[in-house]
Amino acid sequence: MDSELPAGWTIEHVRALSGDRSAAPLSRDRMVVVETAGQEDYEPLHPDVILAFHDVCLVRDDGDWYMGQLDDDGSVICWASYGSDLAQAIRCL
Repeated sequence: MDSELPAGWTIEHVRALSGDRSAAPLSRDRMVVVETAGQEDYEPLHPDVILAFHDVCLVRDDGDWYMGQLDDDGSVICWASYGSDLAQAIRCL
Protein backbone atom coordinates (compact mmCIF):
# COMPACT_ATOMS: atom_id res chain seq x y z
CA MET A 1 0.00 0.00 0.00
CA ASP A 2 3.00 2.33 0.17
CA SER A 3 2.40 3.18 -3.51
CA GLU A 4 -0.75 5.10 -2.49
CA LEU A 5 1.16 7.31 -0.07
CA PRO A 6 2.58 10.62 -1.31
CA ALA A 7 5.85 10.41 -3.24
CA GLY A 8 8.77 9.72 -0.92
CA TRP A 9 6.59 8.31 1.88
CA THR A 10 6.52 4.75 3.21
CA ILE A 11 4.47 3.32 6.04
CA GLU A 12 7.73 3.07 8.01
CA HIS A 13 8.24 6.85 7.58
CA VAL A 14 4.64 7.47 8.74
CA ARG A 15 5.24 5.28 11.81
CA ALA A 16 8.51 7.01 12.66
CA LEU A 17 7.08 10.53 12.38
CA SER A 18 3.89 9.68 14.28
CA GLY A 19 5.62 7.62 16.96
CA ASP A 20 2.93 4.97 16.43
CA ARG A 21 4.60 1.67 15.47
CA SER A 22 1.17 0.15 14.75
CA ALA A 23 0.10 2.82 12.21
CA ALA A 24 -1.29 1.04 9.17
CA PRO A 25 -3.02 1.72 5.88
CA LEU A 26 -6.68 0.67 5.75
CA SER A 27 -8.76 -0.46 2.81
CA ARG A 28 -10.83 2.29 1.22
CA ASP A 29 -13.99 0.17 1.01
CA ARG A 30 -15.75 1.82 3.94
CA MET A 31 -17.96 4.83 4.57
CA VAL A 32 -15.93 7.99 5.13
CA VAL A 33 -17.61 11.32 5.87
CA VAL A 34 -16.68 14.75 7.19
CA GLU A 35 -18.68 16.88 9.59
CA THR A 36 -19.55 20.29 8.20
CA ALA A 37 -19.89 23.11 10.71
CA GLY A 38 -23.44 24.35 11.08
CA GLN A 39 -24.97 21.47 9.13
CA GLU A 40 -26.69 18.34 10.38
CA ASP A 41 -25.65 16.15 7.44
CA TYR A 42 -22.22 14.71 6.80
CA GLU A 43 -20.40 15.24 3.50
CA PRO A 44 -19.16 11.99 1.94
CA LEU A 45 -15.46 11.71 1.16
CA HIS A 46 -13.88 9.51 -1.48
CA PRO A 47 -10.42 8.82 -0.06
CA ASP A 48 -7.48 7.45 -1.97
CA VAL A 49 -5.54 6.79 1.26
CA ILE A 50 -6.67 5.97 4.80
CA LEU A 51 -4.08 5.65 7.56
CA ALA A 52 -5.07 4.30 10.97
CA PHE A 53 -3.40 5.30 14.24
CA HIS A 54 -5.37 3.07 16.61
CA ASP A 55 -8.87 4.61 16.49
CA VAL A 56 -7.81 7.90 14.86
CA CYS A 57 -7.37 8.09 11.10
CA LEU A 58 -5.86 10.37 8.52
CA VAL A 59 -7.79 10.30 5.25
CA ARG A 60 -6.63 11.83 1.96
CA ASP A 61 -9.42 13.07 -0.29
CA ASP A 62 -8.77 15.23 -3.35
CA GLY A 63 -5.24 15.97 -2.12
CA ASP A 64 -6.22 17.15 1.38
CA TRP A 65 -5.70 15.26 4.63
CA TYR A 66 -8.59 14.92 7.08
CA MET A 67 -8.48 13.63 10.65
CA GLY A 68 -11.25 11.42 11.94
CA GLN A 69 -12.45 8.69 14.25
CA LEU A 70 -12.52 5.02 13.22
CA ASP A 71 -15.85 3.66 14.43
CA ASP A 72 -16.55 0.08 15.52
CA ASP A 73 -18.34 -0.60 12.22
CA GLY A 74 -15.25 0.42 10.23
CA SER A 75 -16.58 3.77 9.06
CA VAL A 76 -14.62 7.00 9.57
CA ILE A 77 -16.12 10.31 10.66
CA CYS A 78 -13.72 13.19 10.04
CA TRP A 79 -13.85 16.51 11.83
CA ALA A 80 -10.87 18.53 10.58
CA SER A 81 -8.84 19.17 7.44
CA TYR A 82 -5.10 19.80 7.52
CA GLY A 83 -4.36 20.65 3.89
CA SER A 84 -2.10 18.70 1.57
CA ASP A 85 0.94 18.26 3.87
CA LEU A 86 0.98 14.74 5.35
CA ALA A 87 3.79 15.63 7.79
CA GLN A 88 1.72 18.52 9.18
CA ALA A 89 -1.36 16.31 9.51
CA ILE A 90 0.69 13.68 11.38
CA ARG A 91 2.04 16.33 13.76
CA CYS A 92 -1.58 17.29 14.58
CA LEU A 93 -2.38 13.77 15.79
